Amino acid sequence: MELTNGTAVQEFILLGFRMDQKKQFLLFTFLIVLYVFTLVENSTIITVVLIDNQLSQLPMYILLSNFSWLEICYVTTSIPRLLYNLATQNQVISFHACFFQFYAFFSLGNTEFFFLSAMALDRYLAICHPLHYPTIVSPNFCYRLITGCWLFGFLGFLLPVVLISKLSFCGDNIINHFVCDPVPILSLACPPLGKAPIVMQVSIQTLFSVNVFFVIFSYGNVIYTLMKSFSKCQCTKGFSTVSMHLLVVTLFYGTVGAMYVIPHGESRPNISKAIAVFYAAITPFLNPLIYCLRNDKMKEALGKLIRRI
Repeated sequence: MELTNGTAVQEFILLGFRMDQKKQFLLFTFLIVLYVFTLVENSTIITVVLIDNQLSQLPMYILLSNFSWLEICYVTTSIPRLLYNLATQNQVISFHACFFQFYAFFSLGNTEFFFLSAMALDRYLAICHPLHYPTIVSPNFCYRLITGCWLFGFLGFLLPVVLISKLSFCGDNIINHFVCDPVPILSLACPPLGKAPIVMQVSIQTLFSVNVFFVIFSYGNVIYTLMKSFSKCQCTKGFSTVSMHLLVVTLFYGTVGAMYVIPHGESRPNISKAIAVFYAAITPFLNPLIYCLRNDKMKEALGKLIRRI
């Protein structure tokens, strides 16, 4: 935490988006509308699942409601701070607040990796092993799976955050991003950087690769099983569900992979910020729509809730 002149780093400056006032206002308006709708959508899903006796006992919807809570937490770690910076032009963030945001943002993103894998596992068991599904995927199994997602999600980035937070920082304290991202933070650190960059990269790539492989394996088996199905109705319904899940997976893994896994994907600051807005704000807004727009049970339960109100 020491600067080259001997003073301790107390704060960073989040540079955010460098644009004229009119564009900043448009971006602020776009993001606040997106944020409010994201909160409303995901809160609605949680409420519908909680009050509907049938959905609250089905593993897929237990996972979906917890995934919605995750999305609320995830979008809240970055977007309110960005909105505050755009509205006040106050870009200063304390050292400890910055690293707390870094840890929360990446841990929640990592937890989303595991949730997407858990939902892929649910679909794999439901479609490829339908006879064993009711006995394997009980509500208790589902809650243990959810606990594992949160636990592994928050343990995955603990070591990189600790190592980076213990580095010394030289001169500049301007982070060329709207969120406390490890790549621009590491660019401010004084050499030697030790094992921090390697540990961070290995953590990201390992967690990303393991979950992507598991999702590909699960949905690959699901698609193969559906293609062999003799029931046209079952095949159509199964492909409809799987296609929605694959769209969510592609949006999230595609943007995160472009940012952190593809070599030099983080070297273009403006492109990196645009990609970060997509996976930090746009995907949490789209996910509830994608999962529920063609889900008959969710639409029926939502209709009951509206009529009750």
